[in-house]
Amino acid sequence: MTRAVILFGHGSRDPLWRRPMDAVAERLSRLQPGLSVRCAFLELTEPTLERVADELALAGVSAVAILPMFLGAGRHVREDLPTLVDALRQRHPDMLWDLRPPVGEDPRLLDHLADLALRAAGP
Repeated sequence: MTRAVILFGHGSRDPLWRRPMDAVAERLSRLQPGLSVRCAFLELTEPTLERVADELALAGVSAVAILPMFLGAGRHVREDLPTLVDALRQRHPDMLWDLRPPVGEDPRLLDHLADLALRAAGP
């Protein structure tokens, strides 16, 4: 089974906005060299989720985990993204699609953010 991970973000008109996501993708690729890692965006930034899905399908990927790079589960995560993933399941029915919870729901990330805030507050 050929696997891939899509880091999914909102997007922005500012091209510098995506640097942290690209950095996560690069780190993940270094940690797992055989894993296909891509970034995709809801709006304002390319590539779209559909385009990345089509490219992964053409590359023979059979299982995709989509990780929303959102701190909170707002409307985009609760409504828009599941609708997009349902469309991908119809478009590429031979592929397995695993929509993961947003990163902001992971207690490890929340602990790290709290630690950063404590360090910012000083001694």
